[in-house]
Amino acid sequence: MASAPTVPTPVRSEEDLNPFRIAMRQFDKAAEKLGLDQGLREILRRPHRAFIFTLPVKMDNGSIQVFEAYRVQHNSSRGPCKGGIRYHPNVSLDEVKALASWMTWKCATVNIPFGGGKGGIICDPKGLSMNELERLTRRYAYELGTFVGPDKDIPAPDVYTDAQVMAWIMDTYSMTHGGTSAPGVVTGKPIFLGGSLGRNEATARGCFFTIRAAAQLRGIQLTSARAAIQGFGNAGSICAELLAGAGVKVVAVSDSHGGIFNAAGLNISELTEHKRKSGSVRGFPGTENISSAAVLEAECDILVPAALENQITLENAARVKATIVAEAANGPTTPGADEILHKKGITVIPDILANAGGVTVSYFEWVQDLQELFWDEDDVNRRLEKVMVRSFSDVYLMTQKYQVDMRVGAYILAIDRVATATRTRGIWP
Repeated sequence: MASAPTVPTPVRSEEDLNPFRIAMRQFDKAAEKLGLDQGLREILRRPHRAFIFTLPVKMDNGSIQVFEAYRVQHNSSRGPCKGGIRYHPNVSLDEVKALASWMTWKCATVNIPFGGGKGGIICDPKGLSMNELERLTRRYAYELGTFVGPDKDIPAPDVYTDAQVMAWIMDTYSMTHGGTSAPGVVTGKPIFLGGSLGRNEATARGCFFTIRAAAQLRGIQLTSARAAIQGFGNAGSICAELLAGAGVKVVAVSDSHGGIFNAAGLNISELTEHKRKSGSVRGFPGTENISSAAVLEAECDILVPAALENQITLENAARVKATIVAEAANGPTTPGADEILHKKGITVIPDILANAGGVTVSYFEWVQDLQELFWDEDDVNRRLEKVMVRSFSDVYLMTQKYQVDMRVGAYILAIDRVATATRTRGIWP
């Protein structure tokens, strides 16, 4: 077996890793190319609303713990705000503002009628009991009550939140708005409470469709390609299954405990079962243990960062060996790293395109809830494929028209759509 990639001692970087300032740099670069006037630029780069909540929660031992939470509504020119809620110790207002703005551009990139929103609670969900999680979630949902709704702002799952959390939010909202069920207030719900078939796999499936399109563009045969995936949660693990099913050899993966490598390829179904039983990809038979950072530098054709933001930076971008980088995570590549990857001839499928399958099927779920008419999974997947293939083509046309990389092309496409909606609606009063 070939040796696993190693990571040299990182050099300290002066790169600005603040997620909101990164989001603004990405916006400004595309707005400049588009020739957007200054007034409209100032409207679109700022969040419309940002809420900070103090959430007192009674813990199982009788004590009171106070949590800080956020909800940011970036833009609603094209429709209700849309975006996930994450529970994580490192949540910050700037992170949530960045994620909300990325949601605006993501929805516009795939041309669905939503704006961008995002939420988060500073907490360690792994340290909370199920009852404590429920009380925390319901308190947050109560505070959000007048600011969200099927025609205002529609939350969804994100890091360390799931269908159960969405069910609690839906129930709390319903009970505080007349007691009638309002399934359209959230997406990512359990199927039997108005969720959509195919939603759980949507982010990964959409990412796979864009990888397939990029591989065709770059002349890569999937049946002879190798892939590395950083992050083996929902998006990463399902993307690994889809790639393996298409004949791709997945040689390296990682999770929060570290990574593993096998140049001959990993059996993804067996690896998924191993992680289910052990809690980590580590210790999978026939593999070498490597760091999560080393996965980014593995010898491969396709790299899928599916963890958190700021993973490919000035410190390691030059050591990325992939031909295609598909951003299943939000914000995994910094602006400085982007420039390095572009100069190396690497095709980066940006997050606002690569992982837009999740919000696309969330839109499908919302539509089904409002119509009270539900589609079968094949129908959902066919509709998703159509959206992702068309959107990849739309972005690629922008890259050719403006002679830019895929990220700037996606931003140009998205900003133009939101700017047109804002300009047409006008400024009132």
